[in-house]
Amino acid sequence: MAAKKWAKFPHDAGAFDYSGSKLAKTWARLHAGDQEPLPDKKHLTALAKRYPKLEIDAAAASEALLDAWRAFHRGEFQKAADAGDALGAIGAVVAIKAEGIYATYLAKEADKLTHFERCAKRAEQAIAAMPEDANAHYFNAFALGRYSQCISVSKALAQGLGGKIKHSLEKALSLAPKHAEAHTAMGLYHAEIIDKIGSLVGGLTYGAKSDTGVKHFQEALKLTPHAPVAHLEFANGLKMMFGKKRQADIDKALATAAALEPMDAMEKLDAERASELS
Repeated sequence: MAAKKWAKFPHDAGAFDYSGSKLAKTWARLHAGDQEPLPDKKHLTALAKRYPKLEIDAAAASEALLDAWRAFHRGEFQKAADAGDALGAIGAVVAIKAEGIYATYLAKEADKLTHFERCAKRAEQAIAAMPEDANAHYFNAFALGRYSQCISVSKALAQGLGGKIKHSLEKALSLAPKHAEAHTAMGLYHAEIIDKIGSLVGGLTYGAKSDTGVKHFQEALKLTPHAPVAHLEFANGLKMMFGKKRQADIDKALATAAALEPMDAMEKLDAERASELS
């Protein structure tokens, strides 16, 4: 992790206090989108049994990982990423999500690429250590997708990143069919390709189809109607695939995202972005 200090979360995080037992009680709602299991002692013990090379002290690792997630939900993204990195492969998901959300919303433009490169490296290590972990694959796609946006989607497709992103998302969804954020990301995969190279070439070369993209967005909305990001990215996807033809739906999705009550720092930033785009 770079020593450079990250910018602070620019809002009051007082409402996002998940100290003590509060986190476990709210976990299902907070992680409905990414389907990340609660990292309690029971889960980590099972993980250690499945992947012996992890060499986990389940009790100690559970407390450290829960604290990392508490930092993430409060908007202490650098603290969460550092704590995740200190835990190795089992901390990769919180580290990637923390740095990825930070890079998406708060990092300087010139620094974004470095952040997403670091996220992608973590994901590769997590996949190697835990090949059947849905979020190792999802966050690999997430990191590569954001990286692609930084260098331009067209350039990323030329480098073969489109196939890697699609493969990672398919793997994640095969392991966790109700992974709403993966459905949203798959919708964006179709939308980005159609937007950049057109529906004809995009369909023939990459299998990108607007109706498939819409289905994935709608599945994410069905699974997590309370998540601002599901509505925000649905609006972005509709804009890329249909433009002004779906302006009424775009406006409705953005308004819904902006009006939802955020449960953590990420949702606050998602809702804020939707408000800016409305």
